[in-house]
Amino acid sequence: MDTEIRLMKGNEALAHAAIRYGVDAYFGYPITPQSEIIETLMAQRPWLSTGMTVMQVESEVSAIHMVYGAAATGKRAMTSSSGPGISLMQGGISYLCGANLPCLIVNVMRGGPGLGTIQPSQADYYQAVKGGGHGDYKLFTLAPSSVQEMADFVAIAFDWAFRNSNPAMILADGTVGQMMEKVVLPPTRQRLTDGEIAHKYPWAIDGGRHSRMASNRIASLELDAAVMEQRNCERQHKYELAEQHDARAEELCANDAEILIVAFGSAARICAKAIDIARAQGLKLGLVRPITLWPFPSAYIRRAAEHARGILCVELNAGQMIDDVRIAVNMSIPVEHYGRLGGVVFTPTEIVTAARNIFKL
Repeated sequence: MDTEIRLMKGNEALAHAAIRYGVDAYFGYPITPQSEIIETLMAQRPWLSTGMTVMQVESEVSAIHMVYGAAATGKRAMTSSSGPGISLMQGGISYLCGANLPCLIVNVMRGGPGLGTIQPSQADYYQAVKGGGHGDYKLFTLAPSSVQEMADFVAIAFDWAFRNSNPAMILADGTVGQMMEKVVLPPTRQRLTDGEIAHKYPWAIDGGRHSRMASNRIASLELDAAVMEQRNCERQHKYELAEQHDARAEELCANDAEILIVAFGSAARICAKAIDIARAQGLKLGLVRPITLWPFPSAYIRRAAEHARGILCVELNAGQMIDDVRIAVNMSIPVEHYGRLGGVVFTPTEIVTAARNIFKL
């Protein structure tokens, strides 16, 4: 398949991008608002064209541990879910990080807590970037704000995961997963053969078919405290390098902003329109959109905020990313939050009004 332009939902675009990337295995369970991912994969039947395994399993717990098993063999493995399902996966995600295994986890967020609502939310920020499971681990976390990014981020996430031997996450809110836009689907990558995997990833296991891999051991358990500490120190060093080199953000009218808005995902799209409205009224709003939620783009925000009076953190939650924004600027200027909860989405005009009221403009 060559590069192709299509009109489709964000979830559908992500599924098509996974096939074209050469993903070896997908294990998942349907839950709104991400069910179109597994539905699209099933409809496309990539096991016939590329050899990709697609399996609906009995639970999210099964899905993440099947990802563990496939990832241990050096295969490109992924799963997807929404908040309640990702909560069930947390133990497996921690095990993946402890075993230094690359994979992709997709969370298309819905409102919570509990079963909550099927409407869009951004309330899983803490879960994604503050370590939802046990232990000192991090997930490379990308936050798409368009259907195009839903497709593009598949390759970026997988490439990072294999380069750093660590799981990656695409954290999308339900609006981005469900909305339809034009998308340019990427060209197809060839799946690696077992021999190519053995050469490229010598840590992988394959049942002893390649003699040098016969003794490989994949596990997160280490009973020697000194060895465990060394492994954790190496992992933290890896995270430090990611924070130095892998943070990404997008800026809009940020260089002269009186009030700087920080928002991600669909909230950032709405804020971009709010900036147009505000500037037409003489109010200089600007935007920094974190593309990576971890590593967090603190330097981008700090630089953009140098001449601002204040920062408005706009999120579809009760205020989660605001903690990282306050740390980024060391509380040198006021940082306030504006959000909606439970699936209600704010309007651009609402954001402009909130900025005026909160900062008394």
